[in-house]
Amino acid sequence: MKKVLIANRGEIACRIMRSAKQLGLSTVAVFSEADRHAKHVAMADEAVLIGESPASKSYLDHAAVLSAARTSGANAIHPGYGFLSESAAFADAVLKAGLIWVGPAPDTIRLMGDKETARATAARAGVPVMAGSRRFKPGDLGDIDSAARATGFPLLIKAAAGGGGIGMKQADAPEKLEALVIAVQEAAQKTFGNGDVYLERYLPKARHVEVQVFGWGDGTATHFFERDCSLQRRFQKVIEEAPAPGLPASVRQAMYDATLALCRATSYAGAGTVEFIVDAESFDFFFLEMNTRIQVEHVATEMITGVDLVAMQLRLAAGAASLDIQEAAPVAHGSAIECRLYAENPAKMFFPSPGRLETFDLPSETDRIRIETGYRQGDTVTPFYDPMIAKIVVHGESREQAISLALSVLEAVRVEGIVTNNTFLQACLRNKSFRQGDVHTRFIDENKPELLARMHHIALVD
Repeated sequence: MKKVLIANRGEIACRIMRSAKQLGLSTVAVFSEADRHAKHVAMADEAVLIGESPASKSYLDHAAVLSAARTSGANAIHPGYGFLSESAAFADAVLKAGLIWVGPAPDTIRLMGDKETARATAARAGVPVMAGSRRFKPGDLGDIDSAARATGFPLLIKAAAGGGGIGMKQADAPEKLEALVIAVQEAAQKTFGNGDVYLERYLPKARHVEVQVFGWGDGTATHFFERDCSLQRRFQKVIEEAPAPGLPASVRQAMYDATLALCRATSYAGAGTVEFIVDAESFDFFFLEMNTRIQVEHVATEMITGVDLVAMQLRLAAGAASLDIQEAAPVAHGSAIECRLYAENPAKMFFPSPGRLETFDLPSETDRIRIETGYRQGDTVTPFYDPMIAKIVVHGESREQAISLALSVLEAVRVEGIVTNNTFLQACLRNKSFRQGDVHTRFIDENKPELLARMHHIALVD
């Protein structure tokens, strides 16, 4: 591996370039028309235009990305997260072209990317799996009512080929089930090119906890502890932290054991995340999905362990033996909080707020503060891509210290020209229940009036 093309944009492209350059690798950026002047383009050693602004005509175009690799002479491709990162077909195409794929084997991506086969694989590995149904293809609703009764209400309707909560809907009773299933099928077909869905039991008060893992491809793997991603809005993560607060030690260990068992069963290679849904009261946990890629929130894990997960990905893909990059058993130190700063307006139902960043002033990074962003002052946040404009990640000796530092950093952020969720993030961090570690996936919904009121108060004081 000498030259790596990053098949992505924004903050994750910049993040990957940083580790690649530290390893002595040349970097190639790809960009759409909308990103012609983007930070990741300027940061790369070379950059190649791959298409029009819509992702479907640029970042999701297999042929365009591979053509960019040939044009630039890149001999490796790192997909980041999102876009083509969990496309087994693209990984196959990369390998067929004689290039290095920085990720798990295509067959593993295919196996874990299909939620039905992933659940079956987890169950065979002895991992607890939530009650659910078979796959329902578009037009196939024959026994949907009986499947729903067997699963139990409330339940979630999920895209079999999807992830990240995209298209997911909750059904609380049979009356609207069929209409909701059809809606999810249509969204899944549009987003993933596959309209298959399945039903899964929904826990009203649950936590979303994920274990970071790195597999060596021979059935062995190392876990890098867990993150709590329970603060969500419409199934999209808002604040993550590592480690998860308040989990009994026995539950943590059981999650680690389940994660490593799944890695053994799949001979997993590279960075990945096994996600669990956890009953917030009993602490019973169940397999949710496995992400066969680097995660948005991987930085929180890096902050408490001191490891560079992206560098590990690159070194393994470059052919380093596992013993060459495997460190001693990782040690978790302190607590990390990651806040996703979005271009959106919380006061107007969190609608996206694209526009020019007239002012984009972020605090300086230190050994306790990391700020990951793909934007600079003067850049334009377009409506074509995810509205996240930065990740604010901090580390403290304790959770309380991390929360205080996160608040200090958010208070120092200055953005003009667009509306962001900054004050909403501050409101979440100041919430009494959050500070006590009482987090769950309905936290924002249940506390929204108080959070919005506090947000307005913060804005007035500011």
